[in-house]
Amino acid sequence: MNGNILIDGVTVPFNEGQSIMDAALAARIYIPHLCHHPAFKPHGSCRLCCVTANGRSVAACTTPAVDGMEVDNETHELTTQRRLLLKMLFVEGNHVCPACEKSGACQLQAVAYHCGMLAPEFVHFYPKRSVDASHPDFIIDFNRCILCELCVRASRDHDRKSVFSISGRGIDAHLTVNTRSGRLGDSTFSAGDRAARICPVGAILPKHHGYDTPIGQRLYDRAPISEVGDANRQGSDDE
Repeated sequence: MNGNILIDGVTVPFNEGQSIMDAALAARIYIPHLCHHPAFKPHGSCRLCCVTANGRSVAACTTPAVDGMEVDNETHELTTQRRLLLKMLFVEGNHVCPACEKSGACQLQAVAYHCGMLAPEFVHFYPKRSVDASHPDFIIDFNRCILCELCVRASRDHDRKSVFSISGRGIDAHLTVNTRSGRLGDSTFSAGDRAARICPVGAILPKHHGYDTPIGQRLYDRAPISEVGDANRQGSDDE
């Protein structure tokens, strides 16, 4: 059954089976998120997309739209909650934005700016994480991985290779390459894989192309994420 929902007082139509996030994206209403991509089954792990629907806190990416539903997205309470989640993501990894090749095109950075996160609040963990440069065309910087599992889902569901997985629990959770050696260079990963261009941060990067697009001319340098959408969806929605 089709119908309409209200998002911050704006009437938004939806089709049967669409989530709150699906309806919002179709209406060009931005709900902050990191682990969501319309090409893959919703995951609901980053929790940035939590909204208030009919008075209840729900994940917009996994909650079906229901006719007459009233959704609050841009409130002070939700923005504060999202900002805290983002601050935790930054201190749990080693994110040095000014020196990162993804700066200006990084979804984590762009969402942080959108939510007003301009400085850290918590003590940095400074975890000891490796960099895997064993592949001829790509590098994995595990310092930047935020465990969104987009590469896991892309490799499994689109590329049919299952190159990646998440191992461990809690603070010990980490991205794993499914090879005997654990190295990307020993896997079937290739530059043509969807997983090669799905990472929302600077964890999976092509070699030999750093800073091809100058800082100041990149996607989120030109416009905020609320206006231009996700960098990892640019030109790939129909794939």
